[in-house]
Amino acid sequence: MTLLVPAPETVGVQPPAASDVTPRPGLVARLSAEALGTLIVVVAGLGVPLFTIPQSSPLPAALAAGLALTAAMLAVGYVSGGHFNPAVTVGNAIAGRIRLADAAAYIGAQLVGALLGAVALFGVLRTVPTIDDSQAAFATVAAGFGEHSIIQVPMAGVLLVEVLGTALLVAIFLATTAHRNPARAAAPFAVGLTTAMLLQLGQALGNVPFNPARATASAIFSGPDALGQLWLFWVAPVVGAAIAGLVFRGFVQASVQAARTTDQGTGAVTSQTDGKLTDADVDGAGFDDAELADVTATTASASAAPAGNDEARSFFDRKGGK
Repeated sequence: MTLLVPAPETVGVQPPAASDVTPRPGLVARLSAEALGTLIVVVAGLGVPLFTIPQSSPLPAALAAGLALTAAMLAVGYVSGGHFNPAVTVGNAIAGRIRLADAAAYIGAQLVGALLGAVALFGVLRTVPTIDDSQAAFATVAAGFGEHSIIQVPMAGVLLVEVLGTALLVAIFLATTAHRNPARAAAPFAVGLTTAMLLQLGQALGNVPFNPARATASAIFSGPDALGQLWLFWVAPVVGAAIAGLVFRGFVQASVQAARTTDQGTGAVTSQTDGKLTDADVDGAGFDDAELADVTATTASASAAPAGNDEARSFFDRKGGK
């Protein structure tokens, strides 16, 4: 019987690059994933409250929307990063995880998905014989402030809640999807539960969605009043996302600088970069630029090390030699 023996030529051979193992999905694939994920979020987030019968004690609409977001992130988040929210995309762009051109395309895809979901729900409403005014029914789930808020919350109050809530949501997304986070696999659950909690608060104030795409989808089918207030549900989330993105970017810069200083003091091999954060959304898994630089440096140092120091290579060589 022929035994598998490790070839001596493997010594000094560089391991395959990460891009060779997990190639980055194309832009069309990522945009399709963003559109599909946003459609799922809108159908659940608007459809559950639209067709809720209070007497049946259904699943709370906020929890349903959070679970839908979790499911969408688990299903197609590995393709695009699982934003499904223009505010999240803005936060990722400011944090240096995605190019500005790609971010604009993401937002366009999210709007397409949200509108398709709203069209489907509006079509279902038109088929219900007990609903005479589909537009008025849709207005019950549209975001609003002042007289269009359930408890008459003024514009300043809704603005503050949108900024604060979106900043928290984007911060949790950025933190839980960071490459260095050992619990990154649980990011969809963290983001989904945070969304459910925020939507529970937002419903009491005026259907505050913390998602400009969802706000746009509901406003278009709700009439001129909702459209007239739509600007706030774009401006406030973008401001909140910008705050979270800037804070996260600052933390990454500080942590990487501290790590480089420590490595230089101990004589370790460090990456030589200029400290700039550009695009690092390499595989849709939440890399930022500083983290990607560290990963690149680690890969380079590992490839330069002798093969005998590679524990994984030694393990498989031993298995093959038995």
